Amino acid sequence: QVQLVESGGGLVQAGGSLRLSCAASGRTFSSNAMGWFRQAPGKEREFVAAVNWSSGRTYYKESVQGRFTISRDDAKNTVYLQMNSLKPEDTAVYYCAARRTTLVVTSISGYDYWGQGTQVTVSS
Repeated sequence: QVQLVESGGGLVQAGGSLRLSCAASGRTFSSNAMGWFRQAPGKEREFVAAVNWSSGRTYYKESVQGRFTISRDDAKNTVYLQMNSLKPEDTAVYYCAARRTTLVVTSISGYDYWGQGTQVTVSS
């Protein structure tokens, strides 16, 4: 049984930073794509960032490019999302997701496993 467990969310002032973690268990993800999505109140879930676990290549939503960094720790089977220069519009529940394949996609339907989400609130 694959499990993804997010942590690291919280309340931060605009301009601040948070680091989200997603610990994977049940299998190793050495040849899989993993991503972060978010869902703000009243809005649809959207792609934020993803990483090809085997190559390390990263992908970002345009509005977070340069502020967010996705990375992975193979030994810990964990993926991170470092979020800097946070803005109130970044407020959302952030979800970790994993694919069974290597190819990164930005669509929600392309991911096979999901975490329970962690709340990020950015105050102005």
